[in-house]
Amino acid sequence: MGAPTVLFVPGLRDAAPQHWQTLLATAMPGSVTVPPMGRTDLDCQARVQAIEQAAQSIAGPLVIVAHSGGCIMVAHWARQTRRAVHAALLVTPPDFETPMPEGYPGMAALQAAGWLPVPRTALPFPSLVCASRNDPLAGFQRVLQLAIDWGSGVHDLGEVGHLNPASGYGPWPEGQQLIAGLMH
Repeated sequence: MGAPTVLFVPGLRDAAPQHWQTLLATAMPGSVTVPPMGRTDLDCQARVQAIEQAAQSIAGPLVIVAHSGGCIMVAHWARQTRRAVHAALLVTPPDFETPMPEGYPGMAALQAAGWLPVPRTALPFPSLVCASRNDPLAGFQRVLQLAIDWGSGVHDLGEVGHLNPASGYGPWPEGQQLIAGLMH
């Protein structure tokens, strides 16, 4: 078996050229990115199918790198797939079970689109949740509980907001180091 292929799973956003995921994907030849679907079409099952299609297109070991809503997508996907996963890096998952700030989908919309309840069973592969202490989309303790429920390790990022361009993050060198650690 060769080195794992990295599959990037974006959250509820459109393509973002200066997002750390986009920058890392560009810097990692051979990686694959699930196409972003934005915030208008919230169909969770369509997103799960997009992950499945991308994962099945990859031969050999697979490392998943998900951000935000992509972490919740991966939790839903893990319950349905038979695809083996070497490891997953789940970065700043949102708390979809608590109302989010203005400009983000409401709980009724998330419920109607199949996101709720958020899966709380252990993931069938090793995983590491990266948690921010000041994420506007999820309280630190809520993310720690998600990590416990998923059987994931936790990496405390400190105060990094939602680790996105709005929080001042384009490049995220630590992300590349964390991915490298999961690949071995």
